[in-house]
Amino acid sequence: QVQLVESGGGSVQAGGSLRLSCAASGYTRRDCMGWFRQAPGKERERVALIVTGTGNTYYADFAKGRFTLSRDGTKNTLYLQMNSLKPEDTAMYYCAAKRLGPCFLQGTDYDYWGQGTQVTVSS
Repeated sequence: QVQLVESGGGSVQAGGSLRLSCAASGYTRRDCMGWFRQAPGKERERVALIVTGTGNTYYADFAKGRFTLSRDGTKNTLYLQMNSLKPEDTAMYYCAAKRLGPCFLQGTDYDYWGQGTQVTVSS
């Protein structure tokens, strides 16, 4: 079992930055980790994903150039640095983990989910 605890959400004005953190615990293998988001009335979408063993990353088109994934030295905490935030980035952001790859296939279901952290960007 893997437990994921997110933090770092909040309210910012457009153009601002936030850093989300996801602390993972538990000894279950997790080949993949990443961030998803869901805005009211919209489907959940991928934001940024990482293959834990290789460090390979995937970014959604809207995240490229603005969002950056990183990990701490233990690789048990995953960060999402979000810069140049826009009102359309407003959503609940979820950290997720998957036991086995592949990690980046569209529609791939992740196994473990955090409770989410709200990000609100005002214009």
